[in-house]
Amino acid sequence: MISEVMASAEIKKVDPVFGQLSFNDHEQVVFCQDKDTGLKAIIGIHNTVLGPALGGTRMWNYNSEWDALNDVLRLSRGMTYKSAITGLNLGGGKAVIIGDAKTQKTPELMRRFGEFVDSLGGKYITAEDVGMETADMDTVREVTPYVTGISEEKGGAGNPSPITAYGVFMGMKAAAHYCFGDDSLEDKKVLVQGVGHVGETLVDYLTNEGARVFISDINEERLQELNRKYKANILGGNDVYTADVDIYAPCALGATLNDETITALKAKVVAGAANNQLEDELRHGQMLKDRGIAYAPDFLINAGGIINVFAELEGYGKHEIMRKTENIYNTTLEIFTHSDKHGTTTHNSALSIAQERIDTRKMEGKK
Repeated sequence: MISEVMASAEIKKVDPVFGQLSFNDHEQVVFCQDKDTGLKAIIGIHNTVLGPALGGTRMWNYNSEWDALNDVLRLSRGMTYKSAITGLNLGGGKAVIIGDAKTQKTPELMRRFGEFVDSLGGKYITAEDVGMETADMDTVREVTPYVTGISEEKGGAGNPSPITAYGVFMGMKAAAHYCFGDDSLEDKKVLVQGVGHVGETLVDYLTNEGARVFISDINEERLQELNRKYKANILGGNDVYTADVDIYAPCALGATLNDETITALKAKVVAGAANNQLEDELRHGQMLKDRGIAYAPDFLINAGGIINVFAELEGYGKHEIMRKTENIYNTTLEIFTHSDKHGTTTHNSALSIAQERIDTRKMEGKK
């Protein structure tokens, strides 16, 4: 009987953590559980060469714990390169809480999560992400100083979503300049997929610039609301990828750029706020390049949020936040130039420049 139990236990070990495809030289992965509050969370710390790992906490009802692990591994790695390419002295980290943010999130759960963050002694600093609000970060702040994105009333930089949207807007304009020869988005047909906090603000920027805006979201009520507010055109189903638009802006969850969608895309520019847009970084980055689609790397152009929360650590104000975020335009153009010069994808070019900064700092530390 004991041998049968042991055999069963062995069968369940076929997928070790270090064998996950997304495990890419991560420094630390912390599994957090609390029975009283129902908390199940994972904190991923990818790299701390440039500084403490900063990245938001996402609360999502994952299909499995393996999906949650895969997500936190990919997201934390992305944060490493996001900070590096943006010139911030921060490492990459991320956290996910498994559960429905609408029905399972409580102040007690958030405080318990904050205690786990605090136990890392500042190696990881959290902030808000999908399923989180500024008020949740205020709750976490009650038990740990290692949190950013708290409300302005409590001395923080506030909701990072508007700044994230501004960075995406700047990156989109740079990509338009590269692709069309002019960074004006007036009369350009732009599809925004996902109209949450960041997506709506991006729609606002685009509308004010005179773009012809199309929107898509799983929340029908949200679509109708923005249709009334901005006169944006609603798209649904497969129309999202086959739509006759100039620019596609994925602003929901990741992996929307894959074998099927890239083949179907009519847009000549991809520039959006979602993390990990390429289902397979190598293959799908190359597919976009081969099809002549200008891809603005997500971890670069959605860096406005981390610039905003970094202000709380460095003590700079709104003017400097906007200046640093606006510079995403110049960095995006630099990436396209690097890509053309070296014959690489824009994604690989951005990774190369970011990794060079990390490697330089690592060598300086060894001297």
